Amino acid sequence: MSDFKQKVLKIVSKIPNGKVLTYKKVAEMVGSPNAYRAVGNILNKNYNSKIPCHRVIRSDNKIGDYNRGELAKKKLLKKEGVKIKNIRDY
Repeated sequence: MSDFKQKVLKIVSKIPNGKVLTYKKVAEMVGSPNAYRAVGNILNKNYNSKIPCHRVIRSDNKIGDYNRGELAKKKLLKKEGVKIKNIRDY
């Protein structure tokens, strides 16, 4: 596993229940502010339930993709009490 990937997963694993970060913020925290697409690709391939990938959203406050489906991501965020403007059916 690459150092970049390890750092991304470590940061995402520490996002507390009810909070979110953007893909861009995760990339900045890793030290590669322009690598937000790479962050998304890493999270899309992650199936470890201990890493809450659903807590990472787009910078425009849209929900973004999720490897278990957008509806599952919305349900998880709603269950955690996350309110994000611009998300339909929320």
